[in-house]
Amino acid sequence: MESFFRTHAYLVEHTNAPVRRALMDEIDWNDRLIGIKGTRGVGKTTFLLQYAKEHFRTENRDCLYINLNNFYFQGKGIAEFATEFYHAGGKVLLIDQVFKQPDWSSDLRKCYDTLPGLKIVFTGSSVMRLKTENPELNGIVKSYNLRGFSFREFLNLQTGNNLHPYTLDDILHRHEQIVREILPKASPLKYFQDYLHHGFYPFFLEKRNFSENLLKTMNMMLEVDILLIKQIELKYLTKIKKLLYLLAVDSPVTPNVSQLAEDIHTSRATVMNYIKYLADARLINMIYKKGETFPKKPAKIMMHNSNLMYVIYPCRLDRKDILETFFQNTAWKDHKVDKGDKDISFLVDEELRFKISPNEGRKHMPDIFYARDGIEIGRGNEIPVWLFGFLY
Repeated sequence: MESFFRTHAYLVEHTNAPVRRALMDEIDWNDRLIGIKGTRGVGKTTFLLQYAKEHFRTENRDCLYINLNNFYFQGKGIAEFATEFYHAGGKVLLIDQVFKQPDWSSDLRKCYDTLPGLKIVFTGSSVMRLKTENPELNGIVKSYNLRGFSFREFLNLQTGNNLHPYTLDDILHRHEQIVREILPKASPLKYFQDYLHHGFYPFFLEKRNFSENLLKTMNMMLEVDILLIKQIELKYLTKIKKLLYLLAVDSPVTPNVSQLAEDIHTSRATVMNYIKYLADARLINMIYKKGETFPKKPAKIMMHNSNLMYVIYPCRLDRKDILETFFQNTAWKDHKVDKGDKDISFLVDEELRFKISPNEGRKHMPDIFYARDGIEIGRGNEIPVWLFGFLY
């Protein structure tokens, strides 16, 4: 136990979150069992340590961070360790990569039932289905999603500002006023392309090659988050990787499932399952027609965020595709994003019609919101596309 406290103290002391994530204030920290999911690379470990740094003094030993990557947990389960920590005066246990233990969900249930004064906050992969796949946690776990940086967070980091997010309704109806509040403090267009290229994942701050780092992270998503959690045999990894590549090269289009099945030598049903796993891992997003959902075939498959596009297939990138990927990624956090009809790009919340346009067009429809590229300030139903990066 002593070595864990020493590690905890060192990590907390050396944690310096570059941007305070908005999720920190959205979580109800009074709950006793809190799950924080997110794709690999978005900063879940830093988030846990930042919470510990803000709320607990390391010398009090009432809060402890552990990572289940530690081989120690091959010999001791979560419940046993948590009980020992609790009886030593522990109050909050922060568990990183909880899925590395086979019986993690039943152990968490046991802790919840037998250690009433202990709060557990754990992180897990976005591939995990905390409630549907772990019924023992139903009714007791509160689940949250930590996403990559929004353009707002990226802009704050680059400029030292503390610009706050806006609701979609605010952006649609007050965008001119909002932009006039932002422009004296920052020049969004100066940083927007950098965000599209490398701003979603916090590890762009590390002094390593970003593209190589992201490729490594993507492979970990496939090899660990999908294969391990979904218990898929290693021999099928090459099929999943090839499927991701084919989808990336062709996106954004309606997938030809029969052709994809032929290309990776498997069945249509397996292709649809693999597509769902890739979406759960936040590598792709499935865009449906209004009223449709999985297991139906999506109307369009897009990369989850624009950073992925630059890494997987950088030699054939269309500006409109990049902007549409940015828009659906940022809107998708709190809104339903469906495929639009022939005149629009997306239907949001089943009624708001959006057209993503790199350049100004001559024809304007009053019932369509135009997200424009390359403009600092909009007018009427023309809104700078970068401003949608302030949704969270």
